[in-house]
Amino acid sequence: MLGGISIWQLLIVLGIIILIFGTKKLRNVGTDLGGAVKGFKKAINEEEKDADKKDADQPQAKVSHEEAGNTYDVQAEEKRAAEGRPTERNEERK
Repeated sequence: MLGGISIWQLLIVLGIIILIFGTKKLRNVGTDLGGAVKGFKKAINEEEKDADKKDADQPQAKVSHEEAGNTYDVQAEEKRAAEGRPTERNEERK
């Protein structure tokens, strides 16, 4: 069966373990192990829910329009030059 280990050999090993530790201690170990597995699964599920909730609460991107108002309008500059009026840049230099 399991690499040459028969059912009878497994039962003998199980009997020896029961004699050494006793049924009460083995029951406690099984209960503790089951509780640990259950707690681990619960923690994993809560972590995934928290991560999903955190992702849903936060915005995808942050946009900021806090730039200085220094812009330069090329088309207006060309239009003023064509009309022969002085440009704002030339007025600022005076």
